Amino acid sequence: MPGTHRIDVLLAVAAGGALGSLARYGLAVALPHPPGGFAVATLLANVAGCLLIGVLMAVLLRARRPHRLLRPFFGVGMLGGFTTFSTYVLDAVESVQLGRPAIALLYATISVLVSLAAVAAGWSAAHALLRRRVLTRSAS
Repeated sequence: MPGTHRIDVLLAVAAGGALGSLARYGLAVALPHPPGGFAVATLLANVAGCLLIGVLMAVLLRARRPHRLLRPFFGVGMLGGFTTFSTYVLDAVESVQLGRPAIALLYATISVLVSLAAVAAGWSAAHALLRRRVLTRSAS
């Protein structure tokens, strides 16, 4: 029935989101940046999250029958809570407002390009490893 959600899916998303958000908060605490400075923690969270979503999608595509809560928990919840587009944009805008447009442009450009490359790298690496694993099994 459209518009209805099973409680287990909602709980999986919520639990994953809580864990991902806590991990991102921990990264921000561990790697603080001054106002208008280069937001290394946000960049790392977004790039790592993109790499991992690439891995997750490759694994789910190759899995015969993945558990139906894997994508909601890890993809929407955990990685959705870990990565943050809004903080990325806020950091860039703050840099511009504080008179550091070069930092904002560098940060925005690096974030987009490296994140796109990370998704592709994660998917490609996981796909290659899974294919090699299947070939090794069939040769045995």
